Amino acid sequence: MGGLRREEALMAAFYLTRTGAPGDEIPLPKEEAQHALKVLRLGEGDEIDALDGAGGRFRAVVVSAHGGECVVRLTESLPSNEPPVRLTLYQGLPKADKLEFIVQKLTELGAAAVVPVKMERSVVRTDAKDGEKRRERLSKIAHEAAKQCRRALAPEIAAPLTWKQTLSRMAEHDLILVPWEDARENTLKQAFAAAPEARSIGLVVGPEGGMTAEEIAALKEIGAQPVTLGRRILRAETAAVAAAAVTMALWGDL
Repeated sequence: MGGLRREEALMAAFYLTRTGAPGDEIPLPKEEAQHALKVLRLGEGDEIDALDGAGGRFRAVVVSAHGGECVVRLTESLPSNEPPVRLTLYQGLPKADKLEFIVQKLTELGAAAVVPVKMERSVVRTDAKDGEKRRERLSKIAHEAAKQCRRALAPEIAAPLTWKQTLSRMAEHDLILVPWEDARENTLKQAFAAAPEARSIGLVVGPEGGMTAEEIAALKEIGAQPVTLGRRILRAETAAVAAAAVTMALWGDL
């Protein structure tokens, strides 16, 4: 393979049709095969990185490339790049383009799940059908973002939940943090100092209009901790990404 093609191949990763182990020969999905053969013009003997979508990362070599199909042999397992902490973002429903941005960036940062939430001040309103269509689109965005950053496990993307459903789901976490513009004293650093052992963290961010006093009160009742992100008011999408990045850094991933 020529130098340019090898450089391009090593910048890209490809999903497999199933999980496997070193020594297995596995075909790439149709769309992945087309990208490998027609765009990158890979051929037999070329090396790639392969992701199984279930947490496995591999170095692989193309062993068959013809008829629009591409089969690779897994040659070695690569170290996991999943974080030591499981972070779930509960995002008050913002406008569609902002939620897509949030999903993409939270995938890159290593979030385990993104859960859109119907909050009181959410401008966007969805029914069950619209919610499922949005979930499918966001899942595709997460899948592509995981591939771009060579993450073998894309985050769970939930259909939009009601506020009651959200409070019930939050019971699974060791720690729930709520970036809130009216928080004054507690910082993410202080929250970490008090619970460095937390391994399942819920992060709750409001929509464009923020959360109501009643929503904050309900979160406090289940043990959630409001935290400040500084002296400036951040947009919903900025708050989600900034809080996730700092949380990941404090609990040992970045």
